[in-house]
Amino acid sequence: MTTVKATGMEAKKLAQYVIDGKELFILDVRNESDYENWKVEGSNIFSINKPYFELLDGVDAVLELIPHDKEVLVVCAKEGSSVFIAEQLLEAGLSGEQVYYLKGGMKAWSEHMEPVKIGELKGGGAIYQFVRLGKGCLSYMVVSGGEAAVIDGMRMTDVYETFADRLGVVIKHTMDTHLHADHISGGRKLAEKGGAIYWLPPKDAVDVTFHYEKLEDGHNMTIGHTQIGMKALYSPGHTIGSTSFIVDEQYLLTGDILFVESIGRPDLAGQAEDWAGDLRQTLYERYQQLPQELIVLPAHFSGIAELGEGGRVSATLGQLFERNDGLQIDDETTFRREVTEHLPQHPHAYEQIRQINMGQLNAADEEQREMEIGPNRCAIRSS
Repeated sequence: MTTVKATGMEAKKLAQYVIDGKELFILDVRNESDYENWKVEGSNIFSINKPYFELLDGVDAVLELIPHDKEVLVVCAKEGSSVFIAEQLLEAGLSGEQVYYLKGGMKAWSEHMEPVKIGELKGGGAIYQFVRLGKGCLSYMVVSGGEAAVIDGMRMTDVYETFADRLGVVIKHTMDTHLHADHISGGRKLAEKGGAIYWLPPKDAVDVTFHYEKLEDGHNMTIGHTQIGMKALYSPGHTIGSTSFIVDEQYLLTGDILFVESIGRPDLAGQAEDWAGDLRQTLYERYQQLPQELIVLPAHFSGIAELGEGGRVSATLGQLFERNDGLQIDDETTFRREVTEHLPQHPHAYEQIRQINMGQLNAADEEQREMEIGPNRCAIRSS
């Protein structure tokens, strides 16, 4: 019977290891298929997989694989298995200052969001990016004059409420750039809790069951008293209603149309052939006509290589037209083939997630967590 107690590491601390590039060795004790599908990644994160059931009789099989000069984090799906294995490692002689388990497991890692400041606004205020490292999701808060707007918010709405309280601002608007299929939106819930206005592109909202304000091309929204303009730009392709935002004439929030290292997929509503042309027109015409110094802020990232300083995910539009492979396909036929045939598998439970985001399906919190497990798959190819 193990008597040594292991120490837990919070998802927030793990996030700092990833963002800061700090060395960490991970022993992942989930099933091999779960590990291959989705794991903790970072520039100095080293991991191995040894399923829990193979370690029930002892950890001797992994002791020689674990470095003695690095901190070791044991990871499982929910926490329990990793606690047991971490304590077995301690019993085998590893130091309690070296071995930890991930509190809440990969479910906690999937849900953690790290807010980072992107930059100042010209008339006062700032824009913040919320980096969901475990899933590759990005959401935003624009703050000015005591007010805030949240764009592409996640279902963990308490994160935005706590952050707004810390800044001393009131969330007045929430909006989704499109009807999401890889994660459950928190936009409507956040609006209802705080008395804010929820905005959604009407072409994506044909089958929704709730009230929303129409987010339409050319619509200007003001946040706070300093007249920070947020202009909606119709940009279909990922969905038929996809809408971008130009914020303060500095930032371009592209939703799932354009990423730092790829472009959005047009097939998650079964309309790949029809929407491929819309996607090309948005990327190669609408975006081409925009100021190339705009800072692109997407709704997702595919790999750790896309993280910049402090964990930020961004690039100028001009930089992406120079180096993003999805913007280098001159031939339309080739483009259509790339965005309809060279696609990763669908996001986990994406059809149910779409139904929840339309208000057609209800699910308990634990069911929602299960639906979101795994990486996002909104790009035509992963980095």
